[in-house]
Amino acid sequence: MSEKAIQQDAQTPEQSRHDYLMGKTLADFVIQRRPTPDIFAWTKEFDEATNYQAEQGHHMYRRVLLSANGSHVTVEDPKTKQPREMIMMGSNSYLGINNHPKVKAAALAAIDKYGVGAGSPPHFSGYYDLHRELEKGLSELKGTEDTILYPSGYSTNVGLISCFMGPKDTIILDKLAHASIIDGALLSGAKITTFRHNDMNSLERVLEQTGKNAQGDRLVIVEGVYSMDGDIAPLKEIYELVKKHNAKLMVDEAHSTGVLGKTGKGSPEHFDLEGKLDFVMGTFSKSLGGVGGFVSAKKEVVKYLRFYSRAYFFAASPTPMQVAAQIAALDVLKTEPIWNQRLWENIKYFHAELRKRNFDIERTQTAITPVVIGDSWKMREITKILHENNVFVNPVPYPAVPRKKDRLRLSLSATHTREDLDKVLAALDEANAKHNFEMQEEQ
Repeated sequence: MSEKAIQQDAQTPEQSRHDYLMGKTLADFVIQRRPTPDIFAWTKEFDEATNYQAEQGHHMYRRVLLSANGSHVTVEDPKTKQPREMIMMGSNSYLGINNHPKVKAAALAAIDKYGVGAGSPPHFSGYYDLHRELEKGLSELKGTEDTILYPSGYSTNVGLISCFMGPKDTIILDKLAHASIIDGALLSGAKITTFRHNDMNSLERVLEQTGKNAQGDRLVIVEGVYSMDGDIAPLKEIYELVKKHNAKLMVDEAHSTGVLGKTGKGSPEHFDLEGKLDFVMGTFSKSLGGVGGFVSAKKEVVKYLRFYSRAYFFAASPTPMQVAAQIAALDVLKTEPIWNQRLWENIKYFHAELRKRNFDIERTQTAITPVVIGDSWKMREITKILHENNVFVNPVPYPAVPRKKDRLRLSLSATHTREDLDKVLAALDEANAKHNFEMQEEQ
């Protein structure tokens, strides 16, 4: 009998159960993998595994915040239930606008004037003067003729793609497309194909292949900044290829707005493509500090969306409070460039320090900073160590990222101080000393 088999045979039932439950990952519980027809038996097993992992400090999701989501937060500790002061490295509020005094004041003033809810979808009685003002401001920001507002970023992508694409059409996605883009493409019923991430030779081959005997239109969808790797799409080259092959182009600006461009307007400004892109999608939940989404495009395109995009037509309008906050956020973005400047200072410093340590931060160029661990258990254990050091990071396992790319996802903000970042680096050093995750030199 082998040594491993002897060890396994010597395990107590408690140790065997521990190893079994701690070895489970989120990928193990996707609904398609359930062994029996009973869906509730599957959810019960999932509940048992995740509860056990939480007891071990290995299930750091839905931690309860007790303060505003800024560079420092108060969090209810999952085990002790006591408040814990932490450095927040898991927020997408890249400019800190969600807690800006002007933005909060605008939201409070809107509550006093308009109440809390919109009361209806926009086509009926849910369209306010504030919605119109925000639409104009976003059209100016993205260099387009008009803009439509949606309740969430997810519903924006689903609503846009499923409105314009159908069974005769072809959707061409970057291989790292966001789940909301994939879901919109699936809902549309269009043919779906992909090209290698940010690979222009691959994109051109796909455009050539799909152009042969095409019955419908073709829509290429990319992200200005990719949400897990933090790298930037080569939008100028993509635009030229798409136009060369007579297709349409959609850009998801969720993580680009407020970050890219001389004045933070996003990818169109960064690549000098304002007014040239077919669809510019964006969200409010990142740099603009709110919630919701939008599409900026030509007037007739936006008008069509208003009548045929089900995610818009059948949804209640964003609340006046939310909309007023976003109007103020646009003003902060325009009049206070210091926040974009501070963000980039933090990006350059933090990335340089991580590279000195030989950590795998993929191809990141922006505030999104992955630290690839490559193993789900180790990722969870490192997240626990960081939590105990009062650093809040997001663990992202497969299948949210490719296999063997389990990672910590850290997000930088303009409101982080150099002292904050140095404390985070020290915590990462401590975790690395216990569970080495430096990149290995090739032999």
